Amino acid sequence: MIKEVHMPKLSPKSDEYFFGEWQKEPGDSVEVGDILFEVETDKVVSQVESQEKGTLQAQKVAEGDTVKVGDLVATIKVA
Repeated sequence: MIKEVHMPKLSPKSDEYFFGEWQKEPGDSVEVGDILFEVETDKVVSQVESQEKGTLQAQKVAEGDTVKVGDLVATIKVA
């Protein structure tokens, strides 16, 4: 089964974030709690963890993109 990863709300002041660096690449296995990517909010770098166990199937945004809360950022094939 494929699970979608959507951009969570990380700051009460912002609904838009600067997408930083991917920590996992397509084909990498992921565990619940693994860091998937980093984003910048209000000059703070935040890490977003996986909520699923499986394999990162696809990255839907590129480093440097601007993303909004709810945007699809990745898909994970769950184990």
